[in-house]
Amino acid sequence: MAQPKFSLQPLAAAICVACYSSVVMANESMPVQTMAPIVVTSTAGNDANGLIVRADPKQPIQPVPATDGADYLQSIVGFSSVNSGAGTNGDVTFRGMFGSRIKILTDGTENLGACPSRMDSPTSYISPESYDRISVIKGPQTVQYANTGSAATVIFERTPEQFGEDQHYRGQASVLIGSFGRLDQNIEAAAGDEKKYIRLNTNRSVSNSYQDGDGQTVPSDWERWNADLALGWMPDEDTWVELTGGKADGEAVYAGRAMDGSKFARESLGLRVEKKNLSDVIKKVEAQVNYNFNDHVMDNFSLREFTPSAMMAMPMATNVARKTLNARVAMTNAWDQIELITGIDTQNNEHSIRKGMHNSYKDQLRETDMEFQSVGAFAELNYDLGNRNALVTGVRLDQVDVDAVQSHQSRHDVLPSAFFRFENVHPEHDDGKTYMGLGYVERMPDYWELFSPKSGNGHENTFQNIDIEKTLQLDIGYQHEHGNFSSWASAYAGVINDYILTTYLPTGNMGMLEAHSRNVDATVAGAEVGIGYQFTDAIQADLSVMYAWGENTSDNTPLPQISPLEARVNLRYIQDNYTLGAYWRLVDGQNRISEREGNIVGYDLKQSAGFGTLSLNGTYHVNDNMDLSVGVDNVLDRTYAEHLNKMGSSGFGFAANEQFNNIGRNYWARISMKF
Repeated sequence: MAQPKFSLQPLAAAICVACYSSVVMANESMPVQTMAPIVVTSTAGNDANGLIVRADPKQPIQPVPATDGADYLQSIVGFSSVNSGAGTNGDVTFRGMFGSRIKILTDGTENLGACPSRMDSPTSYISPESYDRISVIKGPQTVQYANTGSAATVIFERTPEQFGEDQHYRGQASVLIGSFGRLDQNIEAAAGDEKKYIRLNTNRSVSNSYQDGDGQTVPSDWERWNADLALGWMPDEDTWVELTGGKADGEAVYAGRAMDGSKFARESLGLRVEKKNLSDVIKKVEAQVNYNFNDHVMDNFSLREFTPSAMMAMPMATNVARKTLNARVAMTNAWDQIELITGIDTQNNEHSIRKGMHNSYKDQLRETDMEFQSVGAFAELNYDLGNRNALVTGVRLDQVDVDAVQSHQSRHDVLPSAFFRFENVHPEHDDGKTYMGLGYVERMPDYWELFSPKSGNGHENTFQNIDIEKTLQLDIGYQHEHGNFSSWASAYAGVINDYILTTYLPTGNMGMLEAHSRNVDATVAGAEVGIGYQFTDAIQADLSVMYAWGENTSDNTPLPQISPLEARVNLRYIQDNYTLGAYWRLVDGQNRISEREGNIVGYDLKQSAGFGTLSLNGTYHVNDNMDLSVGVDNVLDRTYAEHLNKMGSSGFGFAANEQFNNIGRNYWARISMKF
């Protein structure tokens, strides 16, 4: 894999520079930290009445700091991940929902993976530390983005650079080392003046295969790198223009798959324009266009010793790619108590595939198998009702066209979505907020649901026989702070008509399990809750719990691939220059399963046992420019497997029904610096 190699010497030099550099002027959205940063162990988030969770991806998290978007999102209550056996590239779930039910955006645009079995999920192309903020909107409670997610909308975003008269550069860098050969290197550097800037984000992460609590090696090594460049121009305080471009690549070994990912290449290009205060009514007009190209190769020979199997008797490789073009224009208007955001957006993407023995695929032409086009219009209104009450509502309409190119088939659908939400800041308590919202979304079956299964609702022609999924969901929540005590909760209940369910049946060669999709009706419910208490000026603790439940009401069986009840306990000791923390994760067993049912990545195999893991961390604020964080994950070296866990690959010696274990005791240290 061709990639730049970042040596430790430049980073060591950066550390030296950082020790003696002046403090960088803080971005308005990120206040200057004067104390040692806290290692993030459970991001509960309490913006916008508890509905929107915000996280700072530049902070270290525990377990060991994240390699990709799915890794980081698991630190936010409500998220889990379907692990395929690599130490990276999991596929995120939220409240038991999976795939395109979760809208993943980077700087307002969508970058979709290409693998028919989601080996390269959208989050696998995201390096969290390269972004300034992560926002999670729970449930169908926004209509501002194309093909709205029914479970959640996740936005990774960078903020514009701002330089003063006396400050013309800034930068930050971090190095992480850990057990099993883990080494991460990250650099962010920017330079400019009041009207223009250039910013570089680049990183590299590598790791060997890990060992579980029993000392058994789980094949899971990876290597990945990202590089993104932004050029910004601000001719006046109300105008912002930014041109971005980026490249990335990687490789990963999967204990839970018959093939590994030997290429995860990304190319990105984007242009964004924003103009504020055009008139007393028009507060902002924004427009952007983004192009992404993902080029992914999976094979069974380059990263592992080839072993013939019933599935693949010869060394094989498959190369899939997806080109995606997104465009969006939006306008914000305001009158007295009303704010209205209106806009239109489009998405076009094209999926192609080629394959062959060994590397013969490189001599093949790419064959397009899917073309997707959508055009949408939306309006979202915020009305101040007075007395600290607000009504937020929105409506959206998408026209979606999907072509199965090779079979000359097409689908044309119009998808409505809408929501309304009441928000209240309690007049008698400035520290209390509540919300209640009802949302409706119609979701087009995605690429993986239309093209990967062998049948749809019993028909061989899956493309034409899988129906649109329709979700109606109630979301409620509150947050409250009083003195040393704080609490929050988010709960939901929904009805899903024509939920797209994947069943695995022994229809392949020699009885090999293959995916078949069908529509069923379902109900879902659950909650995330948290409490916190400040015992003294130095000691604080918090507890968060998440639970998701789903029922296939067509068959009166549980919805599959739902994470069990989970609690997270945090205890922190905080001083001016250092912090100490303990993180205890408690996961219940899951006995609500539906065997051989799930999603395109995995299915329920058996009931799972509960487990608990203890992790410890600490940070030391060396000076205004440098922080050191250390941690030990799974201190007691427990042997355990997550419920969302694929079966181990027979190519690595796993039995047909054997799942792989998670990582054992893991040490890590991270140094971060500003210059």
